[in-house]
Amino acid sequence: MKRQTERYPVKTANSLWQVYKTVPFFKVVKNFIVIQTARYTPFLSLKNRLYRTFLRMDVGDQAAVALMVMLDVMYPERISIGKNTVIGYNTTILAHEYLIDEYRLGDVRIGDNVMIGANTTILPGVTIGDGAIVSAATLVHKNVPAGAFVGGNPMQVLREPEGTAPGTPPAEERE
Repeated sequence: MKRQTERYPVKTANSLWQVYKTVPFFKVVKNFIVIQTARYTPFLSLKNRLYRTFLRMDVGDQAAVALMVMLDVMYPERISIGKNTVIGYNTTILAHEYLIDEYRLGDVRIGDNVMIGANTTILPGVTIGDGAIVSAATLVHKNVPAGAFVGGNPMQVLREPEGTAPGTPPAEERE
């Protein structure tokens, strides 16, 4: 299944030149300060409290966001992280993308008990199902089925969830 994003065309210069027409400047400044503070905070409970309180993110109990994780600075409230999930070192999670002739926004939903390896990039509009494993350095550009093991650039399903019949097309092709 393709990513679920809202598309907003622009008529003049590329969409990044119009960034402060799409998101308030002081919201970005506040989010940047909170995110940068959290990136270097070694205390997971404090980090999660910062995300919940100042960024309005939905973060599950015992979620562990490693050092240097970079959350979307403009729309972090569109990111949700399930309980007991691990987000690996230096991962980037985006809820927006600014292109030449449009910008796109999309919620990122990361399920419960998910493991995301270091240096992964997650694009807007993606859902990662419960119990999924994302290998290090993966570009997550489409939904990840619950219980699947995925990796690579472009991302591929390396192991289907248990209970999937052999020869069954990947989940995104079945929908």
